[in-house]
Amino acid sequence: MPLAEHFANIFDMNVMVVGSGGREHAIAWKIAESAIVEKVICVPGNGGTASEPKCVNVDLNGCGYIKSGENPYVQIAKHEDCSLCVIGPEEPLANGLADIFWESGIPCVGPKMAAAQLEASKDFSKEFMQKYGVACAQSRTFTSKEAANEYIKQHGAPVVIKADGLAAGKGVVVAASEEDAFSAVEDLMESGRVGDAGKKIVIEDYLQGVEISVLAAVSVSEKSIEYGTSAIVPFLPARDHKRLLDGAKGPNTGGMGAICPVEDVSEKTMELFRKNCLEPTLNGLIQEKFDYRGFIFFGVMLTKDGPKLLEYNVRLGDPETQAVLPLMDFDFVDMCLAIAHGTLFNFSAKWKKGFQVAPVVVSGGYPESYPKGNVISIDKRQVRKNKAKIFAAGAVFENHSKTPQLVTNGGRVLCCSAFGKTFNAAWENAYGALKGVSFEGAFHRNDIGLPGAAESGEL
Repeated sequence: MPLAEHFANIFDMNVMVVGSGGREHAIAWKIAESAIVEKVICVPGNGGTASEPKCVNVDLNGCGYIKSGENPYVQIAKHEDCSLCVIGPEEPLANGLADIFWESGIPCVGPKMAAAQLEASKDFSKEFMQKYGVACAQSRTFTSKEAANEYIKQHGAPVVIKADGLAAGKGVVVAASEEDAFSAVEDLMESGRVGDAGKKIVIEDYLQGVEISVLAAVSVSEKSIEYGTSAIVPFLPARDHKRLLDGAKGPNTGGMGAICPVEDVSEKTMELFRKNCLEPTLNGLIQEKFDYRGFIFFGVMLTKDGPKLLEYNVRLGDPETQAVLPLMDFDFVDMCLAIAHGTLFNFSAKWKKGFQVAPVVVSGGYPESYPKGNVISIDKRQVRKNKAKIFAAGAVFENHSKTPQLVTNGGRVLCCSAFGKTFNAAWENAYGALKGVSFEGAFHRNDIGLPGAAESGEL
């Protein structure tokens, strides 16, 4: 019996979702679909989750019942009688929020702090990959600008330079020339643009190819290691489009749109990924005795020598989540319970036959400075007609003329994710639905998923 059905016989669940982005809106929406869930507590949530059936936003700073001492997330979870918590963003994971939930007796989906270093430290991550034979680019780590520059002189360009710590997507530079590389080292290590995250950097070999993203569910714990039931379940491959402009031009962003699945990824390629990236990762988590009950993101470059891992994220990707979760043909809560309670090895993940295309709409000026407070107009009939779902990110409700209205509150404002039985149908639906979305300065790419739209890894 699936865990969700078992829990349904006992009570209606309340589930907490930590985070405020588009990823968290998609997670909350998918959790709310489960018949056994009575309420989804979004902390803090956004303007999208505020309008979602079963979902309630809770502001950490607006709770009259929070007292000093116990962790505020735990206090909210207990107050709202949550029997499961799902952590969306990387920062609370790196800070040990999953550890705190488990110590408080609240089951949690998200790796504990020791395992979260796979994203929080690029150096730690590369050491892990190399130790356990995960296919990846060769790299060196530096804490001295002089040593880093000397290595660049000896190695030559192109190279990829990464801030060691969490840098909100601003810590990676692909340097086409030695001059670009020297400039990147200076920027990351000396300018303070990414703060302490750049005090240590990783310089790795440049890989040519096309990128994909593979999200996966993971359940590794002391008990699963003891009983040999640790598991990792990959999702359908997806592809993010990071550049701001059509044709993969312009500056890097947090993601301008995603598609799922990816037609140019063969079964042979996925089998190589499983053998050379997925399975060594699971083995490494087990050997290190990490408590990793959550999701993992594999950023992968498809090279002429096979798939190579670029990076781990210790959570679901954004905007990939908005393209992947709608294709799930199973109860997402059942999967979350299986992750937390150690039965993922028995879980069967089934997927809808079709495609999802999910372009992102951003504020004018993004990824640099941009205005906030612009009223967002959404024609719900246009969205429904095109089999689409709007996932809010940088959007909140504010009172305008005494009437609450959805307004922009960030760079990436929303994502329009649409289904189709073919890729072309999904693409037409996504962009058809976007015609019903508007706000001052709204901008989006017009080529998500089309030929030439993906980053090729070529300079």
